[in-house]
Amino acid sequence: MNAVTPLSENGYGANAVRNARDAEYDVISRVTRLLRQSDRAGRTGEAITAVHRNNELWTLLATDLADPGNSLPDQTKAGLISLASFAIRHGHAVLSGEATTDALIDINMAIMKGLRGEVGA
Repeated sequence: MNAVTPLSENGYGANAVRNARDAEYDVISRVTRLLRQSDRAGRTGEAITAVHRNNELWTLLATDLADPGNSLPDQTKAGLISLASFAIRHGHAVLSGEATTDALIDINMAIMKGLRGEVGA
């Protein structure tokens, strides 16, 4: 390895300093991008896939939050589990033609801002 090779060229780049929050942000960002780029009414195959992925994401988050080893404060976990439940129910409503993806996008964007410390007073 050349001592002057930039980190990004030798495979050590940004991933070497990533943490769990960064990974969570990236996953939520990808799913949110799918939601934003698809039909908000959830009537296309692309939108159905996006809503399904969002439901999978929130199911995994809720499962992690319910794990006894999760170190978040109980009140935070409870609030996020409640939010997960709403997001999943709303996703089903979108798939049933009863709602749009707007609320799902808003929720994900708020979580992303929280992960980045951008939550205002």
